[in-house]
Amino acid sequence: MPFHVVNGIRLHYQCHGPEDRPWLILNNGIFMNTGSWGLQVPDLARHYHVLAYDMRGQGQSDHPESDYSMALHGEDLVGLMDALGIERAHMVGTSYGGELNLVMGIHHPERCLSLTLIASVSHSEGLCTAMVDRWRVASELGDGPAFFRLIYADVYSEAFLASHPELLPMVEQRYAELDLCAARRLIRSFEAFDVRADLGRIQLPTCIVAAELDLLKPRRYDEIMHQAIPNSELHMIPGAGHVVVIEKPAEVNTIILGFLAKHAGAA
Repeated sequence: MPFHVVNGIRLHYQCHGPEDRPWLILNNGIFMNTGSWGLQVPDLARHYHVLAYDMRGQGQSDHPESDYSMALHGEDLVGLMDALGIERAHMVGTSYGGELNLVMGIHHPERCLSLTLIASVSHSEGLCTAMVDRWRVASELGDGPAFFRLIYADVYSEAFLASHPELLPMVEQRYAELDLCAARRLIRSFEAFDVRADLGRIQLPTCIVAAELDLLKPRRYDEIMHQAIPNSELHMIPGAGHVVVIEKPAEVNTIILGFLAKHAGAA
């Protein structure tokens, strides 16, 4: 199983697709791992050399006990790119991963070909802040399945849950293995995240993907980013909740590939 030591920790990664194609890096949502992109990788890897990896505190990468931050995740990603000989890549991220993409576009633009931000924000306030604070408190219970039961209604649409009754027991079981201490450090990293003042510095091709029924990070956050990032484009996927990469994978993949095809010259 491939790992690289970066910034003193081991990062787990996987590569997919032809090596002669431009690199595309997948940045995970907060409790995701490399396997969570199963509905994207087959389509994307037909056109790009895809890197999926676990950030510190996620999946099979190390879970150090020190605090995490988006800036630190950015340094980790640059280190992993250096280790793999990746000069520049298209950055595709959902939620927490899209927020890391903003950090990459602001602080490491020379390593990016483009940014795709899916169900992401440049800051949090109001109900988003309240939900995430509840997540942090729930993580302190020390019970992974209970943690999932306390957060899932924030991220899935009602229609999707009704049509996939097998999903909740399956995902609840996966959360039994979740490192809740690391999850809490990831949550605190998100709680400290606010790059509104720097959005205008982003000069990269940027695609913003919103989910119509996203309760956690609703469209008004996407509008803020769209208005502040020069020449960005905004897409709305109807009938989907926050976990749009799972609820509407075909629509997500079509938007990503269409956007990247328009900016093929960036490679």
